[in-house]
Order: sequence, then C-alpha cells, then structure tokens
Amino acid sequence: MLRYKKLITIIGLLTFSSSLFSQNPKRSFPQHVRYFDGVIKPNHVSQKELDNSVRSFYILWKARYINTNCNNGQYYVWFEKPGQKQSVSEGQGYGMMIVALMAGYDKKAKATYDGLFKYYKAHPSKRDPHLMAWAQNNNCKDISGSSATDGDMDIAYSLLLADKQWGSKGDINYHDEARQMIASIMKQEINPKTFSVILSNSVEYDSRDYFDTRSSDFMPAHFREFKTASNNAGWDKVVDRNYTLFQFLQHKYSPDAGLIPDFIQHINKKPVPARAHYLESPYDGYYNYNACRVPWRIATDYILYGDKRSKAVVDKINTWIRTTTNGNPDNISAGYTLQGNDLKGRYFEALSFIAPFAVSAMVDQKNQVWLNHVWDYLLKFDMDGFDYYDNSIKMINMIILSGNYWAPGK
Repeated sequence: MLRYKKLITIIGLLTFSSSLFSQNPKRSFPQHVRYFDGVIKPNHVSQKELDNSVRSFYILWKARYINTNCNNGQYYVWFEKPGQKQSVSEGQGYGMMIVALMAGYDKKAKATYDGLFKYYKAHPSKRDPHLMAWAQNNNCKDISGSSATDGDMDIAYSLLLADKQWGSKGDINYHDEARQMIASIMKQEINPKTFSVILSNSVEYDSRDYFDTRSSDFMPAHFREFKTASNNAGWDKVVDRNYTLFQFLQHKYSPDAGLIPDFIQHINKKPVPARAHYLESPYDGYYNYNACRVPWRIATDYILYGDKRSKAVVDKINTWIRTTTNGNPDNISAGYTLQGNDLKGRYFEALSFIAPFAVSAMVDQKNQVWLNHVWDYLLKFDMDGFDYYDNSIKMINMIILSGNYWAPGK
C-alpha cells in the first residue's frame, strides 16, 4: 500500500512538472527571424528599439481587446463597436496569432490562447464544428451560424503556431485541431474547380457567389503551412491559381498602381472587380477596407519563403505608393480606385492601409528610406484614435516588421 501511494505521488509530481514545462514556450518573443535573403527591416533604429515598440503596443492591445466576460474561461477579441457585435471570427484569428507569437514575453500567453481557443470551439458554424460562426452579440450568442473564411484560416494557422510553442500533449491537442480545421477549410471554403477561396461555408456550389472571392483571403504563406500539416498537395493549386488570378487583375485593371479590388467575381469565366454594393459598400470593386490587407498577406510569402511571384505583385504596389505619396506616408489615403486615385472624401489616416504598405516595402532594399518613414509614422498614432481592426492589423504587422514573425514549419 505504501509503495502504491509513493508511486501515485511520483506520477502526480511528474504530471505537475510536465504541466509546468508545457507552459514554457519553445519560441519566445523576440525571435529575430532570419527572413529570406534581401528582405529588409527598419534600419534607422536598433533591434532593441524595434522589439520594445512591439512589446509596448502589445501591452496596450491586449489590455484593450482581450475580454473575458463569457462563460467557462472563454476569451474573445472585442469588436469595439457597441450595439453591433461583441466579436467576429476575423478578430479571433488575429488575436490567436498575436498571442501565440508574443508568448515568452507574455507569461500568461498560453492561458490566454487557450481561453481564445475555448471561445472559438464554443461557437461552431452550423455546417461544420471545426469552423467558427462568423459573429457573436453582446450576450455571447451567435448572430450567424455561417463561417468567415479569413477568420478560419488565421485560427488554423494560430493552432500550428501554438503546437510549435507549447506542444500538443497537454489539455488541447493543437496539432490535431489544426489538421481537422484545415481539412474543413479545404472542403467547405476552397472552390474545388477554380481553387479560389470562397467567402464563407454558407456559399455552396449552387450559389451565385460560388465563383467569387475576397482578395484578402488569399494568404499564400498560410497555405504552404496548411500543405505541410495536412500533406494535401491541393494547397499548391490554391497558391498557384490565385497568383495567376492576381497577376491577371493587375495587368487588366490596374497596370499602373498594381492594386487588387476588395472582391472579385466570375473567376470561372472572366474575372472582374466586383460591382458596387456587391457585398459591403459602393467600393467593393476598389482597393478598400478588405484589399488593404493584400500587401501584407502577399509580401509575407516572399519574406518567409522567397516566392518571386509575391515580390512581383507587391513591387508594383510599392513603386506606385511611393510615387503617389511623394515618399511621405502622411499622404496615404484610406482607399483608392484601381487606377490609383484617392477615393473622394476618404483622405484620412487608417492604420489598416498604412501598416500593410510597410510590410510590402520589406521585399526590396530600394524601399529602405520609405520603410523607415512608414515605421515612424505607424508609431506616432496612439490606440484610442482607431478601432480593433486598425489596431490589430498594426499589431500583427509590427511583429513582422520587427523581424519576429515566424512560420510553424521553418
């Protein structure tokens, strides 16, 4: 009996030690990642200053946006617009990536991440429990049972990050959760005929939107990791087909500015920028509040993997934005036509437009002076002047710009 009790004690101690060990991240912030050859960072300040700027903004971001007023230890990223929504899956994805990347500096990152994970699991889409319902109200109830593809893809990517940070032998098997989610994304949110990204899992094969896409849902760096995790070569087709689509759109509709519209229709026939009021606004066929993320999403593929198609797409955008602003980031507008003209009445600061232009500048040394200016410009704005969307994009992009963004498989 005594030997039995001693054995139980030893097992308990080992379990406790294993639990403590699992809390320790394997890739603590800062990481100072070796990006692809030729990729630049702001070079007018030290690495320590870059890291400290990220730390300082993260403290503010987390305090403002990570909320805990739902049940059972669930955390969510606050949408910040009273009377509309409490949270959206897009924000949940941003938050889960940010917290996983800031682990180590943030000693409570794992507990926070797991709370964000629990909220995602508590709000499954109606068609597939591995995908997240798009939005919740102020009572933590789903507004819609449909998914939003961009949120699902960021959540899946964050699970791969979490697996590399903390391993998958604890209470949550991050790797298995990621694999199940990636499989569902491929099945319900990727068009099997065109390999374009579908807007939501509510868009089925007989829908009029089945051959349409949101440009900012093309995340080639994510898709490379999805292929590795799932061993599904279909992700290569998603990358290749969408690069071809973007190249066509630049050549046909934005040869000077290289801009991509928010939404694209009729991909199976002749792709065109979406009509006005297609889904969100009269600017759905312009470079607006969805497409503003394209320079960041595309450039990341070159920053991490060196895909020349990525650089070709953002090189056009970089040349145009430097020229149209005369090298002054204060001249960046919140929206453009595909010809590169400011949208009327939209000349004001929006971090969701500014920060991605900084990330895209990282692909070539000729953008160094511009990159330095945009970094300084980003830092001058405090959090209170902007909403969750602007501040969360700024947060993720600052991690990239400081050299601290890493891929799970690298």
